[in-house]
Amino acid sequence: MSDYTDLTGTERSFGDAEAEQAVRQNDRQYVFHSWSAQGAIDPLPVAKGEGVRFWDYAGTEYLDFSSQLVNLNLGHQHPGLVQAIQEQAGRLATIQPAVANDVRGELAKRIVEHSFTGARSVFFTNGGADANEYAVRMARQHTGRQKVLARYRSYHGSTATAITMTGEPRRWANGVIDANVVHFEGPYAYRSAFHAESPEQETERALAHLERTIQFEGPETIAAIVLETVTGTNGVLVPPPGYLPGVRELCDRHGILLICDEVMVGFGRIGEWFAYQAFDVRPDLVTFAKGVNSGYVPIGGVVISEDIHRTFEQRPFPGGLTYSGHPLACATGVATFDIFEREGILERVRDLGSRVVEPRLAEMAAKHPSIGEYRGRGLFWALDLVKDRETREPLIPFNASGEAAAPFTAVVNACKAAGLWPFAAGNRLQIAPPLIISEADLVTGLDIIDAALDVADGYTTGA
Repeated sequence: MSDYTDLTGTERSFGDAEAEQAVRQNDRQYVFHSWSAQGAIDPLPVAKGEGVRFWDYAGTEYLDFSSQLVNLNLGHQHPGLVQAIQEQAGRLATIQPAVANDVRGELAKRIVEHSFTGARSVFFTNGGADANEYAVRMARQHTGRQKVLARYRSYHGSTATAITMTGEPRRWANGVIDANVVHFEGPYAYRSAFHAESPEQETERALAHLERTIQFEGPETIAAIVLETVTGTNGVLVPPPGYLPGVRELCDRHGILLICDEVMVGFGRIGEWFAYQAFDVRPDLVTFAKGVNSGYVPIGGVVISEDIHRTFEQRPFPGGLTYSGHPLACATGVATFDIFEREGILERVRDLGSRVVEPRLAEMAAKHPSIGEYRGRGLFWALDLVKDRETREPLIPFNASGEAAAPFTAVVNACKAAGLWPFAAGNRLQIAPPLIISEADLVTGLDIIDAALDVADGYTTGA
């Protein structure tokens, strides 16, 4: 019995050193990898994925606790998504965006119906970064203003305006590509920039800081405020009570649009179709990608309010993409809605998050001095690892690499050695498994993290 099928359709077994070597050699010789010094990396050759697991060519099995890049919400090789691609390819593999297409229109309809009150239409893109680019372009065209406010501790993509809006170190080497982007501090109660002593105080002071930023920049110059509804790679920062409604109020007062970046947390990640639905806020534009079809075929988009849609009723929108609303991508998006409803995905995410993950992380925090704080919702959580709980000194310095990052690298390696592929960022282990994960597999993954934290504990210096 074969273990996997290669690119020629040949069935093969794990342990084929020649096949692995060929994959590794082609990758090292011809593939240019993102965010990397090419000579300093050695990518893992992956032979197979199924459900919540994937395997390398030696047959080493990994429980995928990162959903790859927090996109594989329905797991590897979901039969419903694979079938949707096959059926769509068999009847219409591709068509340009200027014509009407049944599956494109159906997906747009479903997204609008599951989005905010007053949502009107969807502009499809190729992924999350260009969704954010186009949302900003729409905001600028609609308001006639140019400035955009975005938070530090954020990631919005690596294209021009998106990387400028990004508020973390990956922005630095790219310079200031869009000079009309201004950054501000968002709430982060555990490491409060506002010396807050409660979530409510964090909200009050973060909103006061944002209001000052708006005043200093000139309200009449600001087109939009862009924020990740729940901050993703930079720490799973769940907004404190009242923060998002407070941002909405500031936007309304000054004629500023609110853009919610839901690229990572949309489509079930925290147990809602869109994360903003959990926080009593109505955006003007919403960007999405990743979970809309688990990344099986690249797609992203912008959900557009009625008011903004009307701006372009008689006035052309200045932008477009050859592959906008690609039929193969849209077919898997429609299938995603069907699967979510048939398998009760949102309900199970809420249940597993509150009944299994949260209490288990509370137990880990009581046991491991290396956990400074745990936070999250649904199937999206972070363990903020520290050297000293009293001082909250991070396990490794901000933006550490090489030897300075060794303690955290050791924790990550302990996870991988035990068969878990973690989502690791900064000084945080983040938990983001596919939403189809069974309770047993979820517990297994948490057990592996629990054991790996013994390694982190060895680096703690506090009492």
